[in-house]
Amino acid sequence: MTLELGSLVAASVAYLLVLFLVAYAAERGVIPSRITQHPLVYSLALGVYATSWSYFGSVGYAARHGFRYLGIYLGVTLACLLMPVLWRPLLRLTRELQLTSLADVLAFRYPGQTTGTAVTLFMLAGSLPYLALQVRAVVESAKVLSPSASPALVGLGFCAVLTIFSVLFGARHLTPRERHEGLMLAIAFESAVKAVALVAVGLWAVSSVFGGVDGFLAWLDTHPEAVDGLQRPARDASWAPLLVLSCMAAFLTPRSYHVAFTEAPERDALSTATWAFPLVLLVMNLCVPLVLWSGDAAGLPWPADFHVLAVPASRGATALALLAFIGGVSASSAMVIVTTLALAPMCLTHLVLPLGYARGQPDLYGWLLWARRLLIAIIILAGYGFYRLLDTRGTGLVDLGLVSFVAVAQFAPGVLGLLFWKRGTRAGLLAGLSVGAAMWAVTLVVPLWASPGVVAWTRRVAVLLGFPSDEPWGFSTFASLTLNVLAFVAVSLATRQSAREAEAARACTREGPGLASGEVAAGSPEEFRRSLAPLLGEEAASAEVDRALAALGLPPDERRPAELRRLRDGVERNLSGLLGPVLARMAVEEALRLEPGARTALAEQLRFVEERLRDARGMQGGAVHALEAVRSYLRRILEDLPLGVCAVGPDGEVVIWNAALERLSGVEVGTVRGHLLEALPEPWGVLLSGFAEGAEEDTETRVTVAGGERVLRLHRSRLSAAEERGTASEGMALLVEDLTERKAVDARLAHQDRLASLGRVAAGVAHEIGNPLTAIASLAQNLKYELDDAEAVRERVGLILQQCRRIDAIVRALVGFSHAGTVGGEARPFTRVAVGPLLTESVQLARLARGTRKDRGLRFEHRCPEGLEVLGDAQRLEQVLVNLLTNAIDASPDGAVVELEAEAGEGGVHLRVMDRGPGVPRELSQRIFEPFFTTKQPGEGTGLGLALVAGIVREHGGVMQVDSRPGGGTSVTVSLPEPRQMEQGVRTGRGALA
Repeated sequence: MTLELGSLVAASVAYLLVLFLVAYAAERGVIPSRITQHPLVYSLALGVYATSWSYFGSVGYAARHGFRYLGIYLGVTLACLLMPVLWRPLLRLTRELQLTSLADVLAFRYPGQTTGTAVTLFMLAGSLPYLALQVRAVVESAKVLSPSASPALVGLGFCAVLTIFSVLFGARHLTPRERHEGLMLAIAFESAVKAVALVAVGLWAVSSVFGGVDGFLAWLDTHPEAVDGLQRPARDASWAPLLVLSCMAAFLTPRSYHVAFTEAPERDALSTATWAFPLVLLVMNLCVPLVLWSGDAAGLPWPADFHVLAVPASRGATALALLAFIGGVSASSAMVIVTTLALAPMCLTHLVLPLGYARGQPDLYGWLLWARRLLIAIIILAGYGFYRLLDTRGTGLVDLGLVSFVAVAQFAPGVLGLLFWKRGTRAGLLAGLSVGAAMWAVTLVVPLWASPGVVAWTRRVAVLLGFPSDEPWGFSTFASLTLNVLAFVAVSLATRQSAREAEAARACTREGPGLASGEVAAGSPEEFRRSLAPLLGEEAASAEVDRALAALGLPPDERRPAELRRLRDGVERNLSGLLGPVLARMAVEEALRLEPGARTALAEQLRFVEERLRDARGMQGGAVHALEAVRSYLRRILEDLPLGVCAVGPDGEVVIWNAALERLSGVEVGTVRGHLLEALPEPWGVLLSGFAEGAEEDTETRVTVAGGERVLRLHRSRLSAAEERGTASEGMALLVEDLTERKAVDARLAHQDRLASLGRVAAGVAHEIGNPLTAIASLAQNLKYELDDAEAVRERVGLILQQCRRIDAIVRALVGFSHAGTVGGEARPFTRVAVGPLLTESVQLARLARGTRKDRGLRFEHRCPEGLEVLGDAQRLEQVLVNLLTNAIDASPDGAVVELEAEAGEGGVHLRVMDRGPGVPRELSQRIFEPFFTTKQPGEGTGLGLALVAGIVREHGGVMQVDSRPGGGTSVTVSLPEPRQMEQGVRTGRGALA
């Protein structure tokens, strides 16, 4: 069965149009972002790794090398298992620094134009065999279905159509720094098509060629050599070279790197890709033996590389043969499109732009866009030219692809050094790459054209080292990578890193950026635009500055030196995505130079590190690097400090304004950071600048904030010149402590102590005059019956009784006041009190009441269920807990834990204070509630505390219980009725003091 060439061309063009429509619909929003951004779409898009090699060539490779064809799948699986340590760091660098290709990443880590140029040239040379493979696969598959088709016509037509569609797919936009969701969805669709086509051919072969599963199993029983033909090569030869090559190619080839990192979605998709990407390849690889054996069973004359097409064609399955052809076109076209879209910006950035053609272009964006389009066409034509040179060589598809894989593997030492070895140098990278490239060319590229006698020595060396003579790429992999690594390490150790290399190494290995020196000479964003215009053109300069302003959230009239430095870094990152890291740095250093005399304070460097790490977008999951852990830890400490912290740079600019100071002052951090200290809003500018310039290191002052007076303690710590490494500048840290609440608490506790003393006096007065008053009343009552002058006696006795009642009322009021803390007998109403905040406040008051306990190492723990409430007076209940906590503090040994917990149980709400002190003897468990009874040394306590607590608890309808804890210590439990019980009977309290 044959097909007309016109039908194949029409089907191919129609399929490419469908891909374009899918991409166009996604870009126009017809297909929602929840689909285009889905991790499974990303995983399918990574399937661009499987080209016509996997689609056609795996069958032919299995025919020659057996089950070792699975190495292409197992190597990718190994690479996916290494995602946390390899893929995530590369993704972070790509996003954080807007590096759009492997050449950009290596040029950033090993700075210099030479690095970018060398990497691009070798990447281009290594990709040409793979591009030629795709053209060859399409041409030969077309000849299988249409033997009369002209190879030259099919090859040129395929390249022409791909050039058009490559421009439509990815070169319609200005820069590759923006993710092309439509392109990724189209590539994912392509992966699904080739997987479905391959599976369909395999299942159809079992059904049609073998007559079903039973027939297939019967054929295997009668042809054991078929299974042995797959098993024997897998046992006799090494899998290592193919595993190593496929592992590195999974993310280092231009197409795979572009999809994996440049086009990665914002949401974390690597976790899904870890299993979904290998699963896609596994589904495709499982069908390879089926297709191979069906071709053997059918006795097909064509090479096994094209059994996917020949098997259905030989049985007249036209539709399935056409679907298989479309699957092959899909695999080839996706590889060519994505590879050229990755290589064109790389060539533009590192080969064309360094020649200076774009300098001062009035329409830089348009010039770059057309240059990329031209480069796409040139790269595709170069791949076609390479195919024409190899057209008669007879090299297998997989063997040709492995030539490119060995070339790509030469970048692995540099990438591993980038991530894990900060000692690597640019000279070492170039030396290793040069040696590896030379060995690759001698062992793999030259034999493609040279006569066998010219390269016979390489075969002899390979055999002596134990490599099979029919697999030159195994020896080439070993020899080129060994020499590459040795040269990279040796030259790196023998050469000295430049300051720029050291700074880039710290950034790549997550040790943080180096200390930045100097301030930007340009004083505003407008000056940025004017300075960049001669290099980029006015339109591009204005657009790039505006883009950086928007990304950093800075106003158009920004003038703060620290923020202008951030803006400079933002512009450099944006230009890196447009021009590459080398030219971006050169442009920024030329147009936006730094003042060399100004050294940035250490505090400001800390702030720059924090900002740069916070702006990073790709740090989702993976290993937690040391710098990020330390930065997060220090930031958490700074933000959680109850003290206000203001760090000032050497020029008087505010570089740190923490959350506590923001809450205290009511001034947001964004309005003060970068401004001079004296320019802060009133009263802070005058207060802090005056204190910073004064002689005192510590002072206490009063200031009016938000209409209220607050008591503040200011402390100053200077950064000396010695700490600034010999420079004359100084930094300063100002600590602002709010003492208002503590002063208020001190006053309240003093007032309570006075009331407690008054209660003690009142209780004593009541006790002392109670009996005499009773005697007077009795005598007066008897007197009116015993005297002769009854009228006079009654009058006098009435007066005595009146005064007695008056004294009695005074005594009762005094005693009541000593118990309830009321004035004039007016009771304070009970309300619902949230127990959680009550416990928190009580712990704080206890700390303040007994002073700081950090020197003793005491710790406090308090626990309370959510929503627990009691009915009462919050101030009096707070006094109960403060007194109990104070006693627990006094009783606790150094380093102990004082616990405060609340729980709802039978009989109401239970508040419990526990310590690890010596405990209370059983015989004293009741006496401790008596007034003036204390076990403390003279002068350390009045003995009124627990009596006071017991009185308040009784007023709230509760009870107290003191128990000894197992292992030593005391537990005091206050049991209070539930709110609904109290609301039924008790609506008001009678006082605050017992």
